[in-house]
Amino acid sequence: MPNEPAILVEDLRKTYLDFWRRPAHEALKGVTFSVERGDVFALLGPNGSGKSTTIKVLLGLISPTGGKASVLGERPGATAARRRIGFLPELTTLHHFLTPRETLRYYAGLFGLDAAIARTRSAQLLEMVGLSEAADRQIGQFSKGMARRVGIAQALINNPDLVILDEPTSGLDPIGASAVKKWIGQLAAAGKTVLLSSHILADVEDSATRIAILRDGVLRASGALRDLIPDAASPHRATSLESFFLDAVEVEGTPPIAPFLLEGA
Repeated sequence: MPNEPAILVEDLRKTYLDFWRRPAHEALKGVTFSVERGDVFALLGPNGSGKSTTIKVLLGLISPTGGKASVLGERPGATAARRRIGFLPELTTLHHFLTPRETLRYYAGLFGLDAAIARTRSAQLLEMVGLSEAADRQIGQFSKGMARRVGIAQALINNPDLVILDEPTSGLDPIGASAVKKWIGQLAAAGKTVLLSSHILADVEDSATRIAILRDGVLRASGALRDLIPDAASPHRATSLESFFLDAVEVEGTPPIAPFLLEGA
């Protein structure tokens, strides 16, 4: 339904079990939020806060322990929803023996795209991410940043309605990171919904319209960036996303260095 949120998460819980099926780690502790269609929504939090676990639940890669979620009006993992989702995982894992052009056509085939459409979209995406001249080199020869660009392109090959980006600027140089932020804005302007996960405050502040801050599997704050930080658009603001984030996650300070490192060689 067009008025239904693109993503709806209600009291989501996830407890990982050990080998003996005993509770080992409670990754999500009753998380609730919604993402409206056309939003750029960011999951923000330090490492281990539950961001990637939330994304895995939404993609249907793991099952929640409790609560419920829907994606594009479907249950997580439903084929009808997956066809309309583009996903960039935190780690860019691609076939090293394939070229970028072959990789994009491979993913296009998984979505059942016509060969002519696959060729056209692949060429356009390779130009977008700046890899046209390297389109026929094996990915195994690429740097981490170049492989990341291929990953971004594959996340868009199916012209998705919902784009999920887990740490999208990871491994990119400043120019690449800036380009990603611009692309996110252009995707939103085209009516697409973007869910991104990051622990980099600048990425969120530059890209997102709404945020949810997670810490230890708990939702600490959620809402429109302009409401959480009323003066976010002011160049002379006294409050920044950084100070708000640090307050929300209750930072306790930097731990002391390991004692043996102070003893010398």
